[in-house]
Amino acid sequence: MVKCPKCQKEVYFAERVTSLGKDWHRPCLKCEKCNKTLSAGSHAEHEGKPYCNNPCYAAMFGPKGFGRGGAESHTYK
Repeated sequence: MVKCPKCQKEVYFAERVTSLGKDWHRPCLKCEKCNKTLSAGSHAEHEGKPYCNNPCYAAMFGPKGFGRGGAESHTYK
């Protein structure tokens, strides 16, 4: 049985969401920064971890500087 990469528990067919090449429980597929629940295929990935596209991924890993990428008001450290 496949294990969820977040909680390490078994993922059954009825509760499975496939994203980033892995099978997740739907509630476990969340942004690593803001904990927003994500849907398969509608998010970004960095080092195997899911992030919402905007603002988390853009602010943390996107281009830096004023007016670049629309995420200049969000600064994460």
